[in-house]
Amino acid sequence: MGRVLIAGAGYVGIELGRSLAAAGMQVVALRRRAELVPAPLRAVAADLSDPASLRALEGPFDAIAYTASADSSSDDDYVKAYITGLENLLSAVAAPRVVFTSSTAVYAQTDGGWVDESSPAESSHFTGKRLREAEALVLERATEGVVLRLGGIYGPGRQSLLGLVREGRASVADGPPEYTNRFHRDDCAGALAHLLTLDNPKSLYLGVDDDPVDRRTMIEWLAQELGAPPPQVKPAGQAQGGRRSLSNKRCRNALLKASGYRLLHPSFRDGYRALLTAP
Repeated sequence: MGRVLIAGAGYVGIELGRSLAAAGMQVVALRRRAELVPAPLRAVAADLSDPASLRALEGPFDAIAYTASADSSSDDDYVKAYITGLENLLSAVAAPRVVFTSSTAVYAQTDGGWVDESSPAESSHFTGKRLREAEALVLERATEGVVLRLGGIYGPGRQSLLGLVREGRASVADGPPEYTNRFHRDDCAGALAHLLTLDNPKSLYLGVDDDPVDRRTMIEWLAQELGAPPPQVKPAGQAQGGRRSLSNKRCRNALLKASGYRLLHPSFRDGYRALLTAP
């Protein structure tokens, strides 16, 4: 594979582009603000919601990674980013393989049980519904469509949770476990690079680490690592991140690992330790 387009080159897409370029590939990075795209990626200023702006793209491409994100958590912006933008791009350029970054938010399960690629993905929230529409579009339009459903992304530059814990302002819910599924940014990029080049990939994978964890356990561990006060315990629904209606499931990554991908950060402990010890 020689030429890859990253559509929506943001937090994950830029890191993906760096890794692909280091492997000797020519990477074209599409972003509205092209000045934010670092060398050696070739920046193209375009807006996925504006078909005319996509004329600046010069195909063909060997593969496309669609890593765009919505501008806000509104239904209109989800449609704009994941359906309108995707349709516009697939109409403007072609590639044998298209890898789309979706989310584990497509799952409606909230009982703390395990889910994998075979589990029903029937979220009643618009976020999950729009992502499912986009997944179907990729699998219908691309010769080799691949969907990667990502868990909660964290990594360099995303320090808000660490700040809350460090300052003693973090809170957790009292009651039964509320599971969260994490995936370090570098594993997001690594898994995408793997799927862009993998022979005969499956159409769907879960992008999460090995260790779905109760949010309270994670916050208490972070407080210990930081030498910070333990988190405040509040009634369910009042704690930070307490969105039981949209979360509380444990996602399996067995299929991704069976495909040959090796995690850089198998657990939130590995990933956060790397952040805490970074210069």
